[in-house]
Amino acid sequence: MANFGVVILTMGSRPNELRKAIDSVLNQVNVDTNIVVVGNGWEPVDLPNGVAALALPENIGIPAGRNAGASQVNGEILFFLDDDAELPDSHFLERMVALLDTRPEIGLVQPRVVDPTGEQGPGRWVPRLRVGDPKTPSAATSLWEGATVIRRSVFELSSGWPEQFFYAHEGIDLVWRVWDSGFIPWYAGDIDVYHPVINPLRHEEFYRMNARNRVWLARRNLPVVLEPIYVGSWAALTMWRVRDSGARKAWIAGMREGIAVRPRGRKPMKWKTVWAMTKAGRPPVI
Repeated sequence: MANFGVVILTMGSRPNELRKAIDSVLNQVNVDTNIVVVGNGWEPVDLPNGVAALALPENIGIPAGRNAGASQVNGEILFFLDDDAELPDSHFLERMVALLDTRPEIGLVQPRVVDPTGEQGPGRWVPRLRVGDPKTPSAATSLWEGATVIRRSVFELSSGWPEQFFYAHEGIDLVWRVWDSGFIPWYAGDIDVYHPVINPLRHEEFYRMNARNRVWLARRNLPVVLEPIYVGSWAALTMWRVRDSGARKAWIAGMREGIAVRPRGRKPMKWKTVWAMTKAGRPPVI
């Protein structure tokens, strides 16, 4: 029977949703689950029996919080679940095991994200350049991080989530490193997870982090010759999309920060990885 190490990250601001997320994991059948709830700047309380708590004294960011949780659980497969996501049926993890068992080349899996009320989800929930039918499985070239299944061995080969990012684009970084580890990140459009459609707040801090981490993503992972192409393409797209002058200034400030501060853990991907991602529909310059 497969053993999952389950990490549920929370700041304690959604207790009802958190309990639904935990219960949906406890209800899984034909798998073993070792669950830890990571309180990012919060001490988890009133957890069900058998669910461990990890209280972090301060909010250390999403990727660092997930990494902290991964070190506390056993299991050859890791499952990272947001506190506002929920598994819709008791066979979700069992189906993930079946997929990984039959496809050993797959290292990471993102399910299809569905709003339980039926509201149409945004295109960014489908981790490929051409969204198409969200129910169609395919290789993944980006990531919606709220329900991520990954082999622990691949997670370790990929050096985990990039802690320095704090938030924004940590999923793309992980997906790129899974590709470079010789495995395929997979979008399981035929396996659903519930998550409400939420319009993300676009504040100046968001634009700063977005820009900084785009630069760090390139500097951590791309061959030197591709770094300016990737950063330049996103800079041009952002300047075309974003009309608010304050947001633009914040984005430019973040880009400057990304250039001035060297990210930790640089490991440029192999050219065969660039080619593999290109064949999968998204070269790592777009």
